[in-house]
Amino acid sequence: MPTPITIVAGVGPGTGASVARRFAKSYPVILLARNPENYESLAKEINSSGGKAVGISTDVSSEESLKNAFSQIEKEFPGAPAAAAVFNAGGKFVRKGILEQTVEEFTAGHEVAVKGAFIFSQKSLPLLLKHAEDKGAKYPPTLIFTGATASVKANALRAGFASAKFAMRALSTSIAKEFAPQGVHVAHAIIDGVIDIPRTKEWLKDQPPEAKIEADAIAEAYWNLHTQSKRCFTNEIDIRPMLEKW
Repeated sequence: MPTPITIVAGVGPGTGASVARRFAKSYPVILLARNPENYESLAKEINSSGGKAVGISTDVSSEESLKNAFSQIEKEFPGAPAAAAVFNAGGKFVRKGILEQTVEEFTAGHEVAVKGAFIFSQKSLPLLLKHAEDKGAKYPPTLIFTGATASVKANALRAGFASAKFAMRALSTSIAKEFAPQGVHVAHAIIDGVIDIPRTKEWLKDQPPEAKIEADAIAEAYWNLHTQSKRCFTNEIDIRPMLEKW
């Protein structure tokens, strides 16, 4: 059996990068992002430190783009199964009232969080199932979806974002129930709080570090999900910093 790989969709200078670094300690990693700037330096970092990383420019909302990405993965790693696949792409966030937003604005987040997650799952699952057939595999193949507070709680002015995140959570649950009997561990992560990344540097400046979620800690939680045995699948986790009000 060829060396298993990990595929991370939605790589940027935050959770996606942290997840890639963590899984790169054990597997070659595929970095998918629309903008090459989001993965070029990360791929160089992983490769220079003894790991293996390949970046592919991908629009996860496009079936054709994801098809091309997985064709490139097959060329780079012929016949390789996937030990893990992580869907971390967020999609467009529109903060508008129901009467102000257009249909296009409402559905914008669905293109990535729902349609993209569905297509990514379709492309990843055959590779995950191949890994499930490997009796010598150390850990079960794992498919993880990055959700948000809005996955379970909708607020005003967030109809499009929340409905997309709700739908992605439902997609994750449906896939989990279908593929768990075949040995694939599917998990949805509710990220309930502000993640400490460059984009949020100025947020909560008057608060201690424990008011934000550490991206590397999220990656470690994802790794822990991956290492669970077939007799203990966690299908959903809540992640928040100690000072988050919930």
